[in-house]
Amino acid sequence: MIKRKLIVAGLLTIAALPASAVDRGELLANSCFSCHGYDGKATGGAIPPLGEYPASLIVSQMKAYRDGTRNGTIMNRHARGYTDEEIELLAKYIGKQGI
Repeated sequence: MIKRKLIVAGLLTIAALPASAVDRGELLANSCFSCHGYDGKATGGAIPPLGEYPASLIVSQMKAYRDGTRNGTIMNRHARGYTDEEIELLAKYIGKQGI
């Protein structure tokens, strides 16, 4: 119950911010950073660092994972949750950060 209240409180906080204060690409990319590293340098040997790839490659690979044309362990399931627009937004944000 406490987790539920915290989630709702967090969503209300985001909803209360002006549209310019919330970068949707950043929100989406934060999910990527949890495994791939905030500085573009993944800590695990099997997890590639996103800082080595241009946004266009991130887009094509995410779509391939999502569509099932590229095999993966977690990424296929993770990518299914994104629309084309969301994939492009997160890739653009990652590229904009220069990581």
